[in-house]
Amino acid sequence: MTYEQAKALLTEKNQLQLLTYYDELDDAGKKNLLDGIANIDWSFEDALANPVDMSGADRDLQPIDGYRRADIDARLPEFEAAGVEAIKAGKVAAVLLAGGMGTRLGVDGPKGAYDIGITKPLYIFEQQMKNLMEVTEKCGVTVPLYIMTSDKNHEQTTSFWKEHNYFGYPESEVKFFKQDMAPAVDFDGKIILERKDTPALSPNGNGGWFSSLKRAGLCEDLHKRGVEWLNIYAVDNVLQRIADPVFVGATIVSGVNCGAKAICKTEPYEKVGVLCKDGTQPDIIEYYELTDEMANMRDEKGNLVYCYGVIMNYLFRLSRLEEIVDKKIPVHIVQKKIECLCEDGETRKPEKENGKKFETLAVDLIKPMGSVLPFEVVREKEFAPIKNKTGVDSVESARELLKGNGVVL
Repeated sequence: MTYEQAKALLTEKNQLQLLTYYDELDDAGKKNLLDGIANIDWSFEDALANPVDMSGADRDLQPIDGYRRADIDARLPEFEAAGVEAIKAGKVAAVLLAGGMGTRLGVDGPKGAYDIGITKPLYIFEQQMKNLMEVTEKCGVTVPLYIMTSDKNHEQTTSFWKEHNYFGYPESEVKFFKQDMAPAVDFDGKIILERKDTPALSPNGNGGWFSSLKRAGLCEDLHKRGVEWLNIYAVDNVLQRIADPVFVGATIVSGVNCGAKAICKTEPYEKVGVLCKDGTQPDIIEYYELTDEMANMRDEKGNLVYCYGVIMNYLFRLSRLEEIVDKKIPVHIVQKKIECLCEDGETRKPEKENGKKFETLAVDLIKPMGSVLPFEVVREKEFAPIKNKTGVDSVESARELLKGNGVVL
């Protein structure tokens, strides 16, 4: 993109502030700025002009049927056999959502590179790969792994995996792709400058994982391999069971387009997304969207009716994903503290919210999938999220859960 082309575009978009410092930049800076402008995804304009009603006032929320542990245990050999067969046939791939940074853990790098070991190094990435390799060793085949990074951590992430020899996994089975980015804007809708030569961009949320994977050309690789199912999982849970044959088999046998691992809520207002139905369609809502009556509703056995709390471990049918990839899912507009260029020419994060970011969420893919199987897992065996350094859902709590599962730290 030339300067003249950028100026014409930004004049049309009423975003000329991005060229404020152009004349101060050296040749490399000018190129960086023009490249940044050329790569802006302007779909945020529609999100600003037509914000999605997130109140849920028009929804018809109802409980959803799923598999509790007793249901799964009763058919475990059947489900496991079906899952192992699919994995051996190369029909299952894994997708790790690893675009996040370890800022809240006090490190400046990919979250998955954080060391949770005590007597020896043990990285989040490493522990999750140990979990995956339990399955591959059992099935006698490798499961292709696709890792979503972000602009902020891509180079560090790919280097880290290479330095650690892909944690014992074949390099040919691991492929990386970058998460799409969205511009950050101020409260007047103007794109913020992070530096004089850089528009402020941020990852567009985990809901864009499949469109990002497709844009990277990896769907061709999936089809070449004969993959039919994608198991996506979050980087912050070190007890994730990836390509779990029982989960895979239960989802396939059930004939649905999507499986969702879930923990049974311990109390009505536990802060987890809740699987339910909106009319006839599956949906996931935030815990605070349940009315008091719904949150406390119990069945004849005294169990919570709205019991399935999701843990960001889903199995998606590839063919259905390809059908819906171009359909819009809700864009969540979130007020944030956004690093920006200050008057003194320095880049800083402000003390209070100064703009908006645009994010899509993986949970919003559930409804367009059309059908879902809630699949209960044992919390202590599969749910050890690391969101904080200490306290609830922290490095400390995850270490205790890992120890309880026989992991030597």
